[in-house]
Amino acid sequence: MSTLAQPAGPFALGTFSTPGGAPFPGLLARERVLDLSRTLPWAPSDVRAVVERWDEALPLLHGLAADDALDRLPLEGLRVHAPLEPRQIFQSGANYRQHVIDLEVAHRSPDDPRTVEEARAETAAIMDRRAAEDLPYVFIGLPSTIAGPYDDVVLPAWAEQPDWELELAAVIARPTYRVSVEEALDHVAGYTIANDLTDRATVFRRDMKAIGTDWLRCKNAPGFTPLGPWLVPAGSIADPGDLRVTLKLNGDTMQDESTKDMLFGVARLVSYISHTSRLLPGDLVLTGSPAGNGLHWGRLLRDGDVMEGSITGLGVQRTRCVGESA
Repeated sequence: MSTLAQPAGPFALGTFSTPGGAPFPGLLARERVLDLSRTLPWAPSDVRAVVERWDEALPLLHGLAADDALDRLPLEGLRVHAPLEPRQIFQSGANYRQHVIDLEVAHRSPDDPRTVEEARAETAAIMDRRAAEDLPYVFIGLPSTIAGPYDDVVLPAWAEQPDWELELAAVIARPTYRVSVEEALDHVAGYTIANDLTDRATVFRRDMKAIGTDWLRCKNAPGFTPLGPWLVPAGSIADPGDLRVTLKLNGDTMQDESTKDMLFGVARLVSYISHTSRLLPGDLVLTGSPAGNGLHWGRLLRDGDVMEGSITGLGVQRTRCVGESA
């Protein structure tokens, strides 16, 4: 696990525990972990408490990462939890050009007179116009969906079509309200990996279609957002708009796309959200998922499946699906 999971840059942050011990905020460097609750002056109890003082913490973290005299624990043998617990989760939908095209074709009516090629071409033109002229589509999720990067994912008995959606997640560094696109990335502490699971069967209400989407039901089951393994500082990621997002299911590659395919990049998403809501330190901005979800392949998640998700420089998460008894 440790070799594949090494992040970009000199260090990353995470939440760890020893066997039988309580979780603690840690600095990972060279496959060894420093307990930040014992080494930072304000003794943070968790990673969010580090992010809440990000401007003060960042130079200290660089110094700690370079100090080989400090007592560290080997990564091997530690349990890795979700890197932090956000107060708020903002989720971007329909944000990858090819993904939206695939979904539009998959969901089109049997009575649609267009060929597949015509439907794809028409949707592609709409997406290009949307990226140039329109606003992002963002909804909110619950922190109770957060799970660790190696935890089992329980598939609820009611979920008929559970699906994967691997995403780049930005972690907010400071209170952020009404910032411009040009200022937005200055408010990002770093990045991590999120798998934003969705039950496709309950995305749209069956009892009254005019109500629209039901994000509570389809996305907010406990553990439906495996997060991590690491929080990698923004300074270690040269360009969040040029990262490879890859998800493998039982070893087979299902998603493999660059964040270049995003319609709205991290800066536009953060700026847009901040003009409605006040983002807080540690909040997550999920940036959407690329093409290659289960609906596209006609293969949804089931008991025993193993998902392996990676993003350039951010490590690897592996989660096993466990079906819940009816």
